[in-house]
Amino acid sequence: MDTITLTINSQKVEAEPGMTVLEAAQKAHIYIPTLCHHPDLAPEGHCRVCLVKIEGQRTLQPACVTPAADGMVVDTTAKSVREARRLSVELLLSNHPADCLQCVRNQSCELQRLAKEMGIDEIRFQGERPEYPVDDSSFVIRDNEKCVLCRRCMRVCHSIQGVGALAAINRGSETFIGPAFARRMADIVCVNCGQCINYCPTGALREQNAIAQVWKEIEDPDKFVVVQTAPAVRASVGEESGMDSGSLVTGEMVTGLRLLGFDRVFDTDFTADLTIMEEGNELIQRLQSGGVLPLITSCCPGWIKFAEHFYPDLLPNLSTCKSPQQMFGAVAKTYYAEKAGLDPSKMVVVSIMPCTAKKFEAQRPEMHDSGFRDVDYVLTTRELGQMLREAGIDLATLPPSDYDDPLGTSTGAAVIFGATGGVMEAALRTAYEVITGKALPNLDFDEVRGMEGIKTATIPVGAIELKVAVAHGLANARKTLDLIRDGKADFQFLEIMACPGGCLGGGGQPIPIDYGIRRKRAQAIYQADQGLPIRKSHENPVVVRIYQEFLGQPLGHKSHELLHTHYTPRPNPGIADPDQQASAIGDQPEGQKKATTVA
Repeated sequence: MDTITLTINSQKVEAEPGMTVLEAAQKAHIYIPTLCHHPDLAPEGHCRVCLVKIEGQRTLQPACVTPAADGMVVDTTAKSVREARRLSVELLLSNHPADCLQCVRNQSCELQRLAKEMGIDEIRFQGERPEYPVDDSSFVIRDNEKCVLCRRCMRVCHSIQGVGALAAINRGSETFIGPAFARRMADIVCVNCGQCINYCPTGALREQNAIAQVWKEIEDPDKFVVVQTAPAVRASVGEESGMDSGSLVTGEMVTGLRLLGFDRVFDTDFTADLTIMEEGNELIQRLQSGGVLPLITSCCPGWIKFAEHFYPDLLPNLSTCKSPQQMFGAVAKTYYAEKAGLDPSKMVVVSIMPCTAKKFEAQRPEMHDSGFRDVDYVLTTRELGQMLREAGIDLATLPPSDYDDPLGTSTGAAVIFGATGGVMEAALRTAYEVITGKALPNLDFDEVRGMEGIKTATIPVGAIELKVAVAHGLANARKTLDLIRDGKADFQFLEIMACPGGCLGGGGQPIPIDYGIRRKRAQAIYQADQGLPIRKSHENPVVVRIYQEFLGQPLGHKSHELLHTHYTPRPNPGIADPDQQASAIGDQPEGQKKATTVA
């Protein structure tokens, strides 16, 4: 049977076998409210907001977990359905804080939206409202009083990220979502990816906010405040101004940042090109000198922390390159400060990132190679959207303008860093031409593009058949790394991004986010690449100049001092003592070293 036919609200609806009633209804553009459901996650039917009436069934059924069947008759509008859904939402509201005006998710809260849709203008019930302390120990803040127990955060952490930092604790009315043994977020194996924030329907999870500190720095006449913008932000920040997903607003964003008061507006894409010069040459050096392979990219701080916890034995495989964000801070407070005649102690570097893990990365103790903290503040795309709204700036109405020189010059290779496979593709463009001495006949490496979780390819690079892989979402990273550990893969170059879709789906991006939105943002990123006059990192004229004037050469002494770093094995969740953990890793037979996961 190719399709099944069911009736929903007297309308004949065709669906594929295996679809749920909710999926069949959505395909036919019939609305059924949901709360615990998310299109990226397997359905579990916790909230009972999507209840429907099915002919022949004595009780109402949750549409998200009920399989559609041929000949099924469904009613989504009956009085019993409406009253039951309303009751589900009222019970959630009965022990939910009534602080909507102060909540970070005000006007984007799914519970708030459902209450409005169902016409709930008073709370008939008063729950116990258990008190939970706000856990602000980490860059991902938990406020369990706002949790509706949908388990979306837990499900994404387990199934998509493969970290398992969150779980349902206790039973019945005492259930709450949090780390095992009620530990703080700072004390567990959380990689700060922020996917739990993206999937939370309320304000129970949010990022640590740095807006007030950045405003204070901008308003300080003694400070020189520069801002850098990550590749992915230009394809998503427009959504914060009500624009369509995937709207490319590079120039408008630059104008908006100037209006906010930043002294210089630079582009992280510049140091993405610099990253390719260092990482591409590192790959060539390892290939030609018998170095540790596969070389694994190091641009993503969520992935780095994941590796430090779960795969410390593979840390030698990681590129020693800092991320573009951190390279920028080091270059801004040395090279640029010297050229501009600035006192680096009075410089403030602010990053606009699609990522919450970048906040953690900026405060790592290793990131002080400029003599100062390389990056002072990190704002997510959402935080930038809030600053723009505070200032009354609408990106949709602004004229475009260009980044400032010299750290605003970049290439198409840099802008695609924002998409999964982008770092790989950018590196291949440079590595091919450096190794072969010939121009690439086609700059687009379609083999590493797309939203497939793990992509593999063999790329001819002169006499080398380069075996590469791309993984996004840490559960996919885990699968790939276990193949390497078990000797079942012989990749030479591997790109890993913590978040689904890469930075386009980062934990600091505008909400909502799903597969379709990530695809639209990716299309915008590749459009930006196609539209730039230079599309290879090694042809960026300012990158060429910075090596001539300051850095010397890729992998040279100066570049190692400023642009490279090291990584730190961290405690594994299954072994409390770091020394015991290191011993356990060393004692396992080669090819049988398995990552320990949180229960």
